Amino acid sequence: MLSALRRLASFCLCACLCLSLVACGDAAKSAPTITPDEMAVIRRNATEFKAAQERLPELAKLVNARDWTFTRNLIHGPMQEVGRGMLYINQRLLPGDRAEANKLATSLKEGLADLDEAARLQDGARLQKAYVEVATGFANYARMIPEQALS
Repeated sequence: MLSALRRLASFCLCACLCLSLVACGDAAKSAPTITPDEMAVIRRNATEFKAAQERLPELAKLVNARDWTFTRNLIHGPMQEVGRGMLYINQRLLPGDRAEANKLATSLKEGLADLDEAARLQDGARLQKAYVEVATGFANYARMIPEQALS
């Protein structure tokens, strides 16, 4: 009877080891990656994001001059599509990066909304503060874009 229990215990131990090895092998194979098609979408939207980011010096001049109308025009014109672009990028990032990217995108969009509201109210102090928030938001979100998409 004792030998039968040893054989059963050995069999169970072997079965557990085999299942563990199979599970480990699947984990290594299924590491998440960004597919070439997803990278193409990220690259296209990253280009638009960078184009909007390159207009920050122009926006800074408008903010410093307290040009309420053209500040709002720049926000509602060339920078309007930034939110949509970030959404498309966020959907295609690795799952571990999505939460942080969504948080940074929300922060940038809120900064743009605050900047627009400050310009609408013609509040110079609030306008300056909101511009700093927007510039910081662009810099922070740019770090979330994969290097492959920028090359």
